[in-house]
Amino acid sequence: MATPALDLGVPVAEYGTGLQVTRVHRAPDGGLGGTGAFLWWHGPGPLRVGSLRVPVRSAALVPDLGPVATAALLATGTPYGDGLLHRAAGSASAAAWLRDPRPQAGRLVAHALAAAARALRALHGVPLPPGPQPPPPPGVRRLREWAAGTGPLAPAAARLRRRAREVWGVDRTERLLGWADDAVRPSGPGAPVVPLHGWASTGSLVPPRSRGRVALLTGEDLGAGRRELDLGWMLGDLVELAWSSPLHRAAESAGLLSVTDLQRVFLGAYEADGSDTHGSEGGGRERGDHGPAGPVYDPVAVGRCAVLRVVTHMRDFATYCEWSDELLDYLAFTAELIDEEGRRAVPRGVS
Repeated sequence: MATPALDLGVPVAEYGTGLQVTRVHRAPDGGLGGTGAFLWWHGPGPLRVGSLRVPVRSAALVPDLGPVATAALLATGTPYGDGLLHRAAGSASAAAWLRDPRPQAGRLVAHALAAAARALRALHGVPLPPGPQPPPPPGVRRLREWAAGTGPLAPAAARLRRRAREVWGVDRTERLLGWADDAVRPSGPGAPVVPLHGWASTGSLVPPRSRGRVALLTGEDLGAGRRELDLGWMLGDLVELAWSSPLHRAAESAGLLSVTDLQRVFLGAYEADGSDTHGSEGGGRERGDHGPAGPVYDPVAVGRCAVLRVVTHMRDFATYCEWSDELLDYLAFTAELIDEEGRRAVPRGVS
């Protein structure tokens, strides 16, 4: 695995898997001019072939949200060594802040989720140009190849697939594959194909450390599909957190924001946002106004896409982190999610 071509100094944080390595450095200029005091470098992990690069056609569709103060900045990154370098005002992701038991950490994450929702709404509002549309995000392609058994699998991923066929059965697997197809090639009315972030998650969401804007890092995962894929991807992160984290299972009794609270914040901001891609206000629908084209999003599709996110995480863990018996718990959990079509991702009373 190659390292960045230039010396950025000792990282303040470093972590990774066989798929991707992340290093966070202090920006040499200290973030002068509000550009972000930290540099996030994403590079290929030891089990990944090739450099990380931004799809050119998709990158051209990402709006500049600098003038939209309430939206997260969509940081697509620039090539740096065999990876991508992003600027952000924070050194820790929302995923890291969600492990912090202090109430102010939960409020910071809620603020970041609302900003991310507004950024995604703006991205989803950019029309696709004529001609061939951008490909689906890589995560969905990895999921489909694993579930369908159409590509080579690492030993642990192959073992997971065999166990999944035993636990899920054919019907659940076919339903999952159908949802994956619908997420990138929707066939029903009112589900247009839009530009997608491709990996909207708490791990790619960076709140500011003190001052500055929220950043939503993206780049190599940009693609196209139905908007519910980005929404479900973020909400699937929260669904998994509610299941796996003792802190968040007991959040309400501890006086903390619950996962349901965070889901409401995210979806509420997405529904209510009225900004257009040029940063002016008032160009969209208000909360509760479904408009002539119908609802802002399909909550059933959002729930199904949340299931896709959890299953993709499970598949990637087996592929890039090797086998763990915890994956057997994930198989039982994802069977429940498939049966309920991910309904717990969309709280009652939202949309």
